[in-house]
Amino acid sequence: MAKNESRRRIIADAGLAVLAGEGSRGLTHRAVDLAAGVPTGTTSNYFRSRDALVAGLVERIGERLAPTPEELERRAAVPPGPALFADYIRDIVRRLSDDRDVTIALFELRLESSRRPEIAAVLSAWQQAGLDGDVAFNSAAGLPGGRREIALFHYAIDGLLLDRLTTPIDPDTATDDIIDDLVAGLLH
Repeated sequence: MAKNESRRRIIADAGLAVLAGEGSRGLTHRAVDLAAGVPTGTTSNYFRSRDALVAGLVERIGERLAPTPEELERRAAVPPGPALFADYIRDIVRRLSDDRDVTIALFELRLESSRRPEIAAVLSAWQQAGLDGDVAFNSAAGLPGGRREIALFHYAIDGLLLDRLTTPIDPDTATDDIIDDLVAGLLH
């Protein structure tokens, strides 16, 4: 059966919604079929196994969270420095916050990866590619920070988003203010 890429994305998006809403245990082919509004068995036609479904979800997370070409172009026209880096971090946090289901699904997969090595392998490869891409972007854009600083920002962003998407420690402090403090604290 020929695969329709549009339908594959719809199914993957439904899988992300199921994962965000029901957690890892609720992620089944049947649940995704129901959420996508497709006939029973359609998800398994596109993703033969649970591992294939998880890999497809990780791929779709990357697609949905990627910066737009316009954002990258706009940023390329700004002089490098901490302000540009803070803008880049703000954009990452905005994309993760705006696409709440995707971010929660990503957190669910990360938790599940602590129990399932096959999910850990998929996520690790995806995260390393993302880290390499961020380091390359910083280098090409003349932004401060190497691999270690980028990793520290990822740690900070993950904690910030977990806080903001669940029960915030300090809901009265603006997210942008927190990002400014992180940039100032991590970039000397």
